[in-house]
Amino acid sequence: MSASSSTSSVRSNLWFIPVMCVVAGVVLSLATITVDRALGFEVIPRWMTGGPDAALAILTTIAVSMVSLATLVLTITMVVVQLAMGQFSPRIVQTFLRDKPSQLAIGLFVATFAHAMLALREVRYADNGQVPGVAIAVGYVLVLTSIAMLVLYVDHIGRSLRVSSLIELVGNDTRSLLDAHYPDHLSSDEPDPDVIVAANSGVLTSVDRDRLVELAIAGDCVLHVAPALGGFVPAGAPLMRVDGDTPTLDRAAAADALVCGLERTLDEDVAYGFRMLVDMAERSLSESPFLDPTTAVQAIDRLHDGLRQLATRVIPDGRHHDRAGRLRLTIPVMDWDAYVHLAFDEIRLAGFESPQVSRRLVAALHDLLVVVPNERRPVLEEQLELLEEAVRQVPRDERDLDMALTPDAQGIGVAAGDETPVHESAPPHADTHESVSDRSSPASR
Repeated sequence: MSASSSTSSVRSNLWFIPVMCVVAGVVLSLATITVDRALGFEVIPRWMTGGPDAALAILTTIAVSMVSLATLVLTITMVVVQLAMGQFSPRIVQTFLRDKPSQLAIGLFVATFAHAMLALREVRYADNGQVPGVAIAVGYVLVLTSIAMLVLYVDHIGRSLRVSSLIELVGNDTRSLLDAHYPDHLSSDEPDPDVIVAANSGVLTSVDRDRLVELAIAGDCVLHVAPALGGFVPAGAPLMRVDGDTPTLDRAAAADALVCGLERTLDEDVAYGFRMLVDMAERSLSESPFLDPTTAVQAIDRLHDGLRQLATRVIPDGRHHDRAGRLRLTIPVMDWDAYVHLAFDEIRLAGFESPQVSRRLVAALHDLLVVVPNERRPVLEEQLELLEEAVRQVPRDERDLDMALTPDAQGIGVAAGDETPVHESAPPHADTHESVSDRSSPASR
């Protein structure tokens, strides 16, 4: 077996680091006992350690507590492994077994246990009593460290259950292996001086627009950000393109103005809120593990509300100017049509067979058609047409088809039978509403 294979085998075992920690705990305990003996067990004042009875109680409590914590961590780790196998992949087990925080948490607890057990031997009742003060003081420190480690471990294991964390973990391991086995690059042309590339991979979570405009003014150029907010950027991929004479542009500062993280967030990414609602609705409409159109209707409620708030608002086009009116920065953004497609397309395709879902979608689209300016109506009318076509493809009685296309804000509720099907009546054009300029670039979906 090669050295690399042996190392990999050791890394994939849960026992290695805890065993090393036990050895370290034994060595630490013996060292503190040696110091106590050399100093006559008087270096630590008795008010900190107490007498022999108190010392025994302290060390026994530490030992029992550490066994309980180690058992807890092992149990949590096994449960997490089982959940990951069921939800993600059975091949993810090795990744969890290699998880260093879990190994270190178990190792610290068993090391503290070993230290306390060995220190118990030094407690004596003869004469005035003998208490290993240094060992007990070190035990205090180990207990406090163990408490901190437990909190960090719980936080870590909660984060590890996110699919994005697991994907990043496996992706980083794959990237490291790739760098180790394929270190040589093909000869290529000089890097494009007009392109700023990403140093690391990640999802674009934040853009400091004001900072980028300042840098563009200082560099007398125009910056064109390549990825949209919420988009994944591979390492080495273009972050932005630079137009203009750029010797004075601070490229490092420009790259730092774009923050990439592990996954999308709701800090600036409005579309991510829509994305999560759509995911919840689509998941509830899957045949496995359960079909729950009521959950989909609740998600549509919130999507409807979000689009209604957006319907009469100006959507920036991603172009940013300096005070003199000169273009300095462009960023890909979502427009009105993109938000509508994001909110309705997947739910319509997944839920058109459910009358509850189709009725709620019709109600939402009818309401939006009432409030939007005329230039934003076509995409909503298109959604109504596509929904009706999809619903009519389902073999049903004509009365059931009419029922499935009747707008109902509850899906199937108090409005059942009280409204007109979508093909018989459509909301009038909102001529009385002022037009809201949709100054948006094409959607970045």
